[in-house]
Amino acid sequence: MLGDSDLEDIRHLGQASDRLTSELGKVIVGQREVVEQLLIAMFARGHCLLVGVPGLAKTLLIRTLSDALSLNFSRVQFTPDLMPADITGTEVIQEDKSTGKREFRFLEGPLFANIVLADEINRTPPKTQAALLEAMQEKQVTVGGKRYTLPEPFFVLATQNPIEQEGTYPLPEAQLDRFMFMVQVEYPDADEELAIVKQTTADIEVSVSEVLSAEEILRLSHVVRRVPIADHLAQYAIAIVRNTRVRGGKAKVQVPPMVDQYVSWGAGPRASQYLVLAAKARAALAGRHCVESDDLRAVAGPVLRHRLITNFNAEADGISADDVISHLLETTPLGTESAA
Repeated sequence: MLGDSDLEDIRHLGQASDRLTSELGKVIVGQREVVEQLLIAMFARGHCLLVGVPGLAKTLLIRTLSDALSLNFSRVQFTPDLMPADITGTEVIQEDKSTGKREFRFLEGPLFANIVLADEINRTPPKTQAALLEAMQEKQVTVGGKRYTLPEPFFVLATQNPIEQEGTYPLPEAQLDRFMFMVQVEYPDADEELAIVKQTTADIEVSVSEVLSAEEILRLSHVVRRVPIADHLAQYAIAIVRNTRVRGGKAKVQVPPMVDQYVSWGAGPRASQYLVLAAKARAALAGRHCVESDDLRAVAGPVLRHRLITNFNAEADGISADDVISHLLETTPLGTESAA
């Protein structure tokens, strides 16, 4: 049950969401769905992988968002020669001038920021990609046998080019699963592209105002988790995820024919957790005090698309993970209980 202070915080979050969207709109033309998904992930304290061709303002969007949220921002350009110590930090020997003694001192890497932009994350080898795993999951890094806690809040927002595959290292499933959302950044429509050209070719300098502090983001992210969800909606979320699993473990799960035909592996329990948490964040950002079925449907795509592994039949027939997800949302009845 939400208390009076929680209700006030949700109202404040709804107003802040409108202001954030307005501030981002000063710099970013269109992409409202992408902005909404980024805000949902951040207030649910999850990480995002943005996928889109070059030139769609993915980096600019993330930088502008950090300015509007008054958060420390760090950008790492992932390259084939990038080493784990380049992002986590390293220990160096320094001499204390007062005593003359030499001692190890830890120099923080770019991961020690509130928002870390991992640009073109699939351009660096798996060893460096794996260095992000502990940071994303545990909010800490280990160097020289010592653990160093990362600042709160901590978000990894990574970008990836879907069309250029030469000289790249595709992210393994374990790494992909750490991302709450995979956000598809699409081309702008004709009117938006005209606005982009006019805005970026004029001698205009736009400033973005700070909307929320780090302390407010942390407080509001806790409120998001207290947003209630009805049992039948939680069961609906679980049913959607379980219907993606061709192999159901000990219990044989009856899956839709489309999933059986086109999916090799489905989503795990983390998808159910993120689906409910993202729906709570979407409701709170809209100023609502409980989750609705539309919230679950709206976040199903970014939560599930990188957790479904389609097979050769899907590739041959031109079926994507998004097509499978759309079919599941159409065929999974609301109120159904998860399969045993």
